[in-house]
Amino acid sequence: MKNSENQGQINATQPKATDAKAVKNNAKANFVEPTSDAATNLKELFVDSLKDIYWAENALVGALPKMAANATSAGLASAILEHLDITQLQVARLEQIFNLLGEKAEGKKCEAMAGLLKEGDSIVSETTPGPVRDAGIIAASQKIEHYEIATYGTLVAFAKTLGENDAAKLLTQTLAEEKEADCVLNDVALNTVNIVAAE
Repeated sequence: MKNSENQGQINATQPKATDAKAVKNNAKANFVEPTSDAATNLKELFVDSLKDIYWAENALVGALPKMAANATSAGLASAILEHLDITQLQVARLEQIFNLLGEKAEGKKCEAMAGLLKEGDSIVSETTPGPVRDAGIIAASQKIEHYEIATYGTLVAFAKTLGENDAAKLLTQTLAEEKEADCVLNDVALNTVNIVAAE
């Protein structure tokens, strides 16, 4: 009796043949048809990704002054404005990379950055001025930094694979700057802003 009960439990956990068929049909239904300008090789994907982050960095140049203006912590405002200067250098660096690749420097709307900046605006409007808003600005800023770290890490890998060593060096420099910016924000949060916001 016990063996038959165990067998029943085993059978209940095993996927049925009909389930596998449903999964396969669902995969077909969710297949995304590529657009007419879809990338067909890694070089095209690399250039497309550069256009994406180029748009993102330019959008960030426009957003950072607003973040700094809404920060009440002098340390936070200073960190944001310092990163604004660095971001402008990163835009110029991306233009240099486009030039190295023989491509026109142009942006393609980065939906991820657009969403992160929109979320940042929401955090500002949904918090009162002071340490709580500052904590929210740091949270929004670190989400942006983490996105940029992931993006630049991928771009470095693409550049190395493609043998674009000069581009890889420039992208590695930007990646290091994004990691440093994240550390600075973390220090401001842990050493001052979060402590005051918790009171």
